[in-house]
Amino acid sequence: MMNNLNFNFKTFYEQIILDYVQNLYQNPLSFIMLILDVSIVIFLFAKIIKIVKDSRAWQLLKGIILLIIATGVSSLLGLNILNYILNSVMTYGVLVLIVIFQPELRRALEQLGTNKFTKFFGFDKDIASKTKEDIYKIAIAATELSKTKTGALIVIQRDIELKDIISTGVIMESEISPQLLVNIFVPNTPLHDGAVIIGNNKILSAACMLPLASDKDIAQELGTRHRAAIGISKESDAIAVVVSEETGKISIAKDGVLIADVNEEVLKKILIKHIVTKRFAEGKKINLKNKEKKQKKVEEEHRN
Repeated sequence: MMNNLNFNFKTFYEQIILDYVQNLYQNPLSFIMLILDVSIVIFLFAKIIKIVKDSRAWQLLKGIILLIIATGVSSLLGLNILNYILNSVMTYGVLVLIVIFQPELRRALEQLGTNKFTKFFGFDKDIASKTKEDIYKIAIAATELSKTKTGALIVIQRDIELKDIISTGVIMESEISPQLLVNIFVPNTPLHDGAVIIGNNKILSAACMLPLASDKDIAQELGTRHRAAIGISKESDAIAVVVSEETGKISIAKDGVLIADVNEEVLKKILIKHIVTKRFAEGKKINLKNKEKKQKKVEEEHRN
């Protein structure tokens, strides 16, 4: 059996591997396509593993891998009866899998060409568009909280990270939604007392403790939430949105200044102006300046 195995390996090496290597040497384009082919397969395999890892399909996938290994070993050792049974299971097992995972397969096919499918490949919306959408969600949540006079404090992180503040609360790392934000500030719930920190297009933490501004900086009639909003806006470049528990009015704290009693549209405009427009406009200017510097450097080198 070992002689037969050596013969088969030698034949496989000479007729397949050497011929394939020689073909790649004669046609370099094939080598490029091979790299592309392998890269795509590895990428898809990694994505599939990531998707099924926390689902019931993960255990089934491990069982399939074990079955494939057992089939190969039984063939290698000449266990013909066992190999026949395993091959039969492998043959009809595909049909069984299609029946078992029919709902999941249907959903996957329905996602072809949709936004969910583009997210699968990492082609998500650009940061500016997503940030603008998140601002709309924050404004909707603030308006809903204002209607019910539910006190709230939402801090939007910008360039300066608020790691110390985030660590004082409950880490969330969740997607931004108006429903979640409203639910966090429902009175007498575990997370309602404190601030929500938003950054990197996510709700990073809730029930966070903020530094309070001194009495001299704000009017006496303003409460703790407003003092905290002004305090965090003075110590960082963050912008804080406050909903008053007594009046239901929405205010914005920026650079230590409180803009009181704004409606939903004004809230959106202010946040978009200071979080989206200025930030990404400055980024584009920096990139343009860098390109101009590189171009000038190339021109100077060419002259010399």
